[in-house]
Amino acid sequence: MEDDVIIRTQLFHNQVRECIICALLFTTLYILSYLVITRFKKNAEFATDNIEDATVNRITLWMCTFTLAVSAGAVFLLPFSIISNEILLSLPENYYMQWLNGSLLHGLWNLVFLFSNISLVFLMPFAYFFTESEGFAGSRKGVMARVYETFVVLFLLTLLVLGIVWVASAIIDNDAASRESLYDLWDYYLPYLYSCISLFGVLLLLLCTPFGLSRMFTVTGQLLVKPRLLEDLEEQLNCTRFEEAAVVHKLNGKLSSCWVFFSVESLKTQFLSIHARRLKLEMRRRASPWQRNLGYPLAMLLLLALTGISVLLVGFHVFELLIDETAMPKGIQDPPLGKDSLSMFGSLGAAVEVVLIFYLMVSSVVGFYSSPLFIKLAPRKQDTTMTKIIGNCVSLLVLSSALPVFSRTLGITNFDLLGNFGRFDWLGNFYIIFLYNMVFAGLTAMCLVKKIHQGNPSRASPCFWFGQIAAPGLPIQHLCPDGLAEQQETLVALLLLAAGEMRRD
Repeated sequence: MEDDVIIRTQLFHNQVRECIICALLFTTLYILSYLVITRFKKNAEFATDNIEDATVNRITLWMCTFTLAVSAGAVFLLPFSIISNEILLSLPENYYMQWLNGSLLHGLWNLVFLFSNISLVFLMPFAYFFTESEGFAGSRKGVMARVYETFVVLFLLTLLVLGIVWVASAIIDNDAASRESLYDLWDYYLPYLYSCISLFGVLLLLLCTPFGLSRMFTVTGQLLVKPRLLEDLEEQLNCTRFEEAAVVHKLNGKLSSCWVFFSVESLKTQFLSIHARRLKLEMRRRASPWQRNLGYPLAMLLLLALTGISVLLVGFHVFELLIDETAMPKGIQDPPLGKDSLSMFGSLGAAVEVVLIFYLMVSSVVGFYSSPLFIKLAPRKQDTTMTKIIGNCVSLLVLSSALPVFSRTLGITNFDLLGNFGRFDWLGNFYIIFLYNMVFAGLTAMCLVKKIHQGNPSRASPCFWFGQIAAPGLPIQHLCPDGLAEQQETLVALLLLAAGEMRRD
């Protein structure tokens, strides 16, 4: 009897401890997500005199923050599991690490899966319709009128989606067992719907990640200061100063011509843009020689190494798929933590896997916002509407919730999927997994080759020789079509400035 009481007490304390840990982790992610959203949201929408609109925006902001916190949790889910396994393998008998166990990880995976479903199926559609609602015609205005309209629209949308799934399932599987499963909402509809969403997210990662891997070199080059051999900051700064002076000259009314008509607002916008660009160039010019000559090459080498390791791991996983059935991604219910390392290189290999998972996630986000279809969805500091915030939260949730499946499918890690993440039907299809790995390797190689070709323009191109005639000694990267367009704009601004000085004289 006493042993049963001790066991029940221990189980109770373990459950309480797990709940406290999950609450602390989610609270931390929620606070960070709130700070990120408040950095990008448009303050004018919350500073309105209409109390009703302000309340609606505030409620929508809470829902978006919850969704973004779930997205961050999905990103950290697999790295946290890998690190926990290595810690328990290194410190198996440490008393202070006993809270890291399979029950905690399994609970975290289930919570992320549950919250992802809630956010995608209910919270984000509700937030969008709630923001766009105005209340039914003839009803009293207020927040509750918007709530009623949102619930009605959401209910009709749910019926439409369930009807489409019901018809599609009846057409594909026209048997008695399938018809009986159609009436089970919790065990059939929601897992099937989330499986479709996860498949869409994995396909989206397949398209965005290779493009993002090639774009990472460009983004890093824009953030870091390049060596003087690769860019001439003094020349760029002088051109920017001339452009700024020309715009200021126009704003002061010193330049007038019968064939030139300038809009004051567009000139002010152009002046602010040029001024910000000049300040950035001055900050880059003040960079130390160590930062200029050592930081940029090391960053490029690190990106090249991470990209190369990713492609090599995918190629090795393709070879494993051909000779070993255990290489297929699968789900488990009881993870054997602290027994074996997930990498043949031990803790170092596990650390590389964690870095690669984060690198692929960042690359997928960069590729997503750099693609022509979603470039307008990119958030802007203090100038992002609530509708755009909802769209960004949904996009990030779709990408992040598919990250564990994406990493396991490509063989980046051998950590098996926990909970409902490993119950997707398409994960057991060899042809889908094999084709997915081959397409990823091919797209990544193609994007990198295209990036290298664009980064080294041929000296036989007309653009190169025209640039040498128009501006001899100009670095090669300024002789591409974009650079040539900037030269033409600068030349026009200088000519206008000179014409204004001549007329004044």
